[in-house]
Amino acid sequence: MNQINPKKLLHSKWTAVKPKQRQKHFIVTKVKFDELGEVSLCLIEAVLTRAEFSIDWRELTQETDWLMGWK
Repeated sequence: MNQINPKKLLHSKWTAVKPKQRQKHFIVTKVKFDELGEVSLCLIEAVLTRAEFSIDWRELTQETDWLMGWK
């Protein structure tokens, strides 16, 4: 399991183990926090096409789906 600090999510780089819509490399472009300090929005952007996707940030902890950095 990937260890992630939500406050350091912004601008972090990720590699999809199984490409999403023919995209493999992503960067977190937007993170919003609610009043309690919990992540309420996390947007990732495909590096190649700049397509943006909303994602539950907890999905990034699954090593079967996501790898930290660009591999």
